[in-house]
Amino acid sequence: MEYVTRIVIIGGGPGGYEAALVAASLGAEVTVVDCDGLGGASVLTDCVPSKTLIATAEVMTTFDSSYEELGIIVEDDTPFKERPARVVGVDLGKVNRRVKRLALAQSHDITASVTRAGGRVMRGRGRLEPGQAPDGSRKVTVTAADGSTEGLIADAVLIATGAHPREIPDAQPDGERILNWTQVYDLTELPEELIVVGSGVTGAEFAGAYQALGSRVTLVSSRDRVLPGEDPDAAAVLEDVFRRRGMNVMARSRAQSAKRVGDRVEVTLADGRTISGTHCLMAVGSIPNTEGIGLEGAGVKLKESGHIWTDKVSRTTAPGVYAAGDCTGVFALASVAAMQGRIAMYHFLGDAVTPLNLKTVSANVFTDPEIATVGYSQADIDNGVIDARAVKLPLLRNPRAKMQGIRDGFVKLFCRPGTGIVVGGVVVSPRASELIHPISIAVDNNLTVEQIASAFTVYPSLSGSIAEVARQLHTRKAAGD
Repeated sequence: MEYVTRIVIIGGGPGGYEAALVAASLGAEVTVVDCDGLGGASVLTDCVPSKTLIATAEVMTTFDSSYEELGIIVEDDTPFKERPARVVGVDLGKVNRRVKRLALAQSHDITASVTRAGGRVMRGRGRLEPGQAPDGSRKVTVTAADGSTEGLIADAVLIATGAHPREIPDAQPDGERILNWTQVYDLTELPEELIVVGSGVTGAEFAGAYQALGSRVTLVSSRDRVLPGEDPDAAAVLEDVFRRRGMNVMARSRAQSAKRVGDRVEVTLADGRTISGTHCLMAVGSIPNTEGIGLEGAGVKLKESGHIWTDKVSRTTAPGVYAAGDCTGVFALASVAAMQGRIAMYHFLGDAVTPLNLKTVSANVFTDPEIATVGYSQADIDNGVIDARAVKLPLLRNPRAKMQGIRDGFVKLFCRPGTGIVVGGVVVSPRASELIHPISIAVDNNLTVEQIASAFTVYPSLSGSIAEVARQLHTRKAAGD
């Protein structure tokens, strides 16, 4: 009888379902245990829904900010000077129905893909039991919604349970006026005055989106600027855009509590000030879903934050147990979760595997303009982590940007001073998520600024700025600057 490797995956997000597809393709018997639907938070409550909402906001922002300059006429009998500032509106109920429909359809597609590949999908909550059998196998107990249980024997287990929104004790979401980012898609009407607490990626994305949709937004930041973890030049551009479009950005303001006062929400800051709005969105980080699933009892080491410790091939401290995704705290990105899951399966099943290299990870903040990054950062250079040169080119000089009415943004590249090898980059632009890819290829393949500069680009194009920055860096390298 032919031996079949048994894989049990707890959690059906990108780390889980991508691992399942790899394991099934390599001939393993795969079971994915999930309680909400494949795709996880990324598909059901985070990436797919938020970027769908942002897509609507982006259309409105583009139209509002450039239709007059580009010569577009709005057919309206109202004299131009008497028109409201906004010439397009939004039906948020319809937008959110579309958001949920697309998320559910994506989840169904993923489930179908795993099933077609030969994987089994079980609805329920998985728990890793203590110890290993003499043959090295592990046991996972699955509890269904009706309370019934089933035991699964696995040669390897992958934990991909994700994370959930962090909550402030005195600002508990009620799903109506005080919301976390999983609850905003139940809104049927646009918030008139929205307070967003938290200026990280999630807070900035939602603040920008709802402002574009027509809400009056106040962004409460405990730090001295928005997006404190991003490139400082990029964050400065975005904050300037936010303020110019009418957003109230409150820096160095830590929220202490949020409470309902009739049909309004009152947010109290640590210094005693209060802010009032119709709604409040709490975007203050996330907590890994690692409690109550038997990890520590099975020998899986957790960090102080509750995240699972893993090495570069996704192994935990427990033999035969791997982990991937937000529960590891490596990078809260679907692309990284998926790569961790794939690497885990390649490693356990004996296929060729390349350890996770975080310096080749590209990331994007879906604001308007978008902020895309890859490789080493400005902070790495400033702190002496790596010796590199940088050149930044504003998009205002780009002919295609001028044609499209794009005023904000830039391209910045980092390269090694001796060799000219590209080690990182930043793009601030509409669709920066698309423009970062050639820089990602350069970083991943150790290409030089000379190679980037000598490749043809379309004229006119925004990507032409990438080649121009590379030319400037190459010139400086040749001059010994």
